[in-house]
Parts: sequence; structure tokens; C-alpha cells
Amino acid sequence: MSGQTKLFVEVVINTTVIYAFLIVAIRLIGRRQLGQLSSLDLLILILLGSSVETAMVRASTSLKVGIVSATTLLILNKLLTVGMTKSKKMCRLLGAGPVLLVYDGHFLDENLRRLGMTEDDVIEAIRERECGNVRELRYAVFEANGEINVVYRSAVVAKET
Repeated sequence: MSGQTKLFVEVVINTTVIYAFLIVAIRLIGRRQLGQLSSLDLLILILLGSSVETAMVRASTSLKVGIVSATTLLILNKLLTVGMTKSKKMCRLLGAGPVLLVYDGHFLDENLRRLGMTEDDVIEAIRERECGNVRELRYAVFEANGEINVVYRSAVVAKET
């Protein structure tokens, strides 16, 4: 077998092993549906790809180092997720909580800017919820899972006692 063919076989094997490892590890960690990924979840997926890329292509980092790096990222992500579920302060610190986008039919421009969203982004999301105009809304909220939920002005909202 030539040197180049051997390298191609090693890259295929390494890539297959890392792919299988990540599938099993992500299932064990208990990831949410892709449509429910938060920005932190997306970040961890990007970092996982980056951490194992070198090992997959047989550059200077070994397969073991790629797996150790990926395992470390998964454990850190799980610890962060657990910490955020137990600490509202940590959620606020990391910006993982809900953000109000519309209040009483008016856009909250500062919150839109902070999220990098436009009024058109919100209008598109509320149209998907069969709302014709932002003035019909009491609230539009950007949730931690990336969805935008709405409460209509006509809706009865129970007050906490």
C-alpha cells in the first residue's frame, strides 16, 4: 500500500471512530432536538468539530488527543448546562434567559440590538404564529432555545400571587 493510500485509510478510520464516539457521547449527554439548540449548544458543536479535525486528518495531533479534547468539551458543556439550570444568576450572567422583544405592541430596540436582531426578524416570527401586526401583541419573547413566543393583547394573563 502506498503512503498516500495508507494516509487515506487512516483518515477514514480516524474520522469514523471520532464520528461514532461523538454520536454515542452526545446521545449519552442527552442533547436536545436540533431545532431547540441554544447559542451555547451551537458553540459547543463548532468547538467539537474544531477539536477533532486535526486528529481526523492525521496532522500533528493524535486520535487520543482529539477524543480527550472532545470529551473535555462535552463534560464542560454538561456542567455548564447543569449549572445554568440550578442558578438563575449563572443564566443571567451567560445571557441564556428569555429576552423581551415586544412590549405592549412596541419593539424594544435595545434588546433587539443586543441580540443582533431586526424588527423584520421579529415580524417574520410573529407572522409564523399567525399574527398580522406587532400592535396585536402584549409580549414577544426570545426564549433561551432560540424560539420567539408571543402573547396577544387579547389573551388573559394570570397574575402571580
